[in-house]
Amino acid sequence: MAEISMTVNGRKVTGTVEDRTLLVHFLRENQGLTGTHVGCDTSQCGACVVHLDGKAVKSCTMLAAQASGSQVLTIEGLAESGELHPVQAAFKEHHGLQCGFCTPGMIMAAVDMIRRHPQGLDEKTVRAELEGNICRCTGYHNIVKAVLAASEAMSGKAKAA
Repeated sequence: MAEISMTVNGRKVTGTVEDRTLLVHFLRENQGLTGTHVGCDTSQCGACVVHLDGKAVKSCTMLAAQASGSQVLTIEGLAESGELHPVQAAFKEHHGLQCGFCTPGMIMAAVDMIRRHPQGLDEKTVRAELEGNICRCTGYHNIVKAVLAASEAMSGKAKAA
């Protein structure tokens, strides 16, 4: 058993977990944060993406003990003061979801992508960077449209136009 401590969505949390407990299971089962999904159990689908110390990671690929001492941000912690994050708002506005299962991972990956490309994004880059996130419902068209709109809004280009 491992004693772990981390900050999740701005809140300090602790717990005792089996050494083999994955971060995704700690978040879902110990913290009740079920927005982070388990989709494939093989790290292929991206439904479990969270931010660890500011970077997108697939939480099914790491042990909870490895995240001890870190800052973790899940989809539940993305909105602030009751306002959707710009990426969440863009997914809603541009219909970037259907069943919603992949949506939390897609949004978390998109937020990280936009952070890493503050100059803006193009469709080719968005499509390439979302390769690790699988959606079985859409053709990705509206997801890409939502990410591009959020990127534009967050870079300030939309305000200048």
